[in-house]
Amino acid sequence: MAAEIERKFLVQGTGWRAGTCTRLCQGYLNRAKERTVRVRIAGNEAFLTIKSQTRGATRAEFEYGIPLTDAEQLLTLSDGPILEKNRHVIVHEGFKWEVDEFFGANTGLVLAEIELTAEDQPFSHPPWLGREVTHDSRFYNSNLAGHPYSRWCAEIDPAAPR
Repeated sequence: MAAEIERKFLVQGTGWRAGTCTRLCQGYLNRAKERTVRVRIAGNEAFLTIKSQTRGATRAEFEYGIPLTDAEQLLTLSDGPILEKNRHVIVHEGFKWEVDEFFGANTGLVLAEIELTAEDQPFSHPPWLGREVTHDSRFYNSNLAGHPYSRWCAEIDPAAPR
């Protein structure tokens, strides 16, 4: 079984804008609590991903490359709106960070993710890293598709854009 150990943080400032950027478009064929099935188009590549329920910061993840035309058709079957975001990849002190800048109903949300080999693995925090939200399910991409940030952002930051 493939395991994904991921921690997620809010982002502050603009120092994260360095690095490569790819436009992502993704939809969910299943957003059940026990499992998600996602279709993603990243540039000219496409993927089908199955993830189990998260336990702590760990979950099973299986990802497969699929033809771009299949992904485009599968997106029309999505269970909810399509998520669109730019993904910036930044290396900080030997760790790869993926910073997602969301659009549409999730505009204003910027999240950073780091994949680790153990939940308690130490890592250096970049200066643009904000509060950890790993255990806040509102920030799961599958939940953002059905309950976008614009509907609840004032609960965590009254100055957040709406």
